[in-house]
Amino acid sequence: MSESHPSLKLYVTENSPYARLARIIVLEKGLEDRVKQIVAQTRSSDSPYYEINPSGRVPCLILPDGVRLEESQLVCSYLDHLDNAPQFEPPPGSNGFHVQRLEAMARSLTDGVSVWIREGFRPQQERSPGVITHERNRAARLIEAWETEVLHPVMGGKLSNMAQMTLIAALHLERWNPNFEWRNGHPNLVSWAESLAPRPSIRDTMPVV
Repeated sequence: MSESHPSLKLYVTENSPYARLARIIVLEKGLEDRVKQIVAQTRSSDSPYYEINPSGRVPCLILPDGVRLEESQLVCSYLDHLDNAPQFEPPPGSNGFHVQRLEAMARSLTDGVSVWIREGFRPQQERSPGVITHERNRAARLIEAWETEVLHPVMGGKLSNMAQMTLIAALHLERWNPNFEWRNGHPNLVSWAESLAPRPSIRDTMPVV
C-alpha cells in the first residue's frame, strides 16, 4: 500500500472527545500511513462536510469503497481490526464485562460534560441554567464514583481498552470547561490520569484551547 495514498479517510475535529478516541487508535496502532486524517468543518449550515456525512458528526471513517462509518465505538473497532491483531477489544470473561461496564460509565461522563460545554458556548441569554446545573451535578456524582472505580484492575497497566481511553478523553474536557473541577479531592483519579498523560498517543491528541 502506498504511503502517499492512504486508503482510509478519517474525518475528525481536533477537540471532539469522540474523534479523539479514533485518533488515539490510529497512533497506538501505527496506522498513520493507512489513514488520512481530515479536519471536518462542523456546526456550520453550509459546511461541505455534510455532503460527506449528512449527520455532521465525528469521527467519520470513509472506507475505500465509499462506505461511511460513524460512532466512535464502531470506527475504533474497525481501525483496531485493520491488521487482524486487535489490541483494544474487551478480554474474555469477567474482565471483559467490567471493561464494557466502565466504558459505558466513562461515556456517560463524556456525554454529560460535552453537553455542559456546548451550553456554555451559547449566547448568555440562550443558556439554560437548569441544563448546566444538571450536567454539573451529574459530572460530580460520576467523578465521585470514578475515584473508586479507577482502581479496578482493568483500568490499570498499559493502555489496552476503550474504558481507559474514554475516561481520559472525558477528564481532559477540563481544558474546555474550567468549571469541570474533578481533581480536587480525587487523588486516585489524578494519579491515574497523570500516569497516562505522557503517553504519545494521549499527549499528541490533547485538546487545544
